[in-house]
Amino acid sequence: RLEEFLKKEVDLELSTLPDFEERVIDFSEVEQLMNSINTIPAPCAPVINPQAPNAATGTSLRVCWGLFSDDTVECYQLCYKPVSSERHSDEQAEHTLKVKETYCTITNLLPNTQYEFWVSALNASGISPPSERAVYVTAPSPPTIKSKKIRSCENAALVCWESRDINPVDSYMVEL
Repeated sequence: RLEEFLKKEVDLELSTLPDFEERVIDFSEVEQLMNSINTIPAPCAPVINPQAPNAATGTSLRVCWGLFSDDTVECYQLCYKPVSSERHSDEQAEHTLKVKETYCTITNLLPNTQYEFWVSALNASGISPPSERAVYVTAPSPPTIKSKKIRSCENAALVCWESRDINPVDSYMVEL
């Protein structure tokens, strides 16, 4: 019987035409939800550390910071500028560096000068708010000894020097 059935020509023409309704389905909400699942949030603000002892020379500073969260971070944006007591201190040149680590050594700075630092974290979703600002100070330049004014006797010596720094130096240490 199957063989006979397969040999017959079957007419599949429908007597009435189907009536389909055209519908437009809006997947924008679903697409937005799917995209939010796959994206990472923008990072939280990093926390900049206060200046560590021995983290400065006359022309360089080592700045460190960290995160209190498990944010995904691609790099950091470290900004700094010299601190000035003048009224127009906001107009001073701001410098920005992109850094992969949670520390950076900044060079070519002025001796015995205060610098203000702040840092932001970046990832594919965006940039974090900036950290609090921290002030770091470079070490003073070594003083110049006035060799023509040196005096000495059996129990004492007089050594004179002058500072090459614009800002006042807190103290000097004389080594014999």
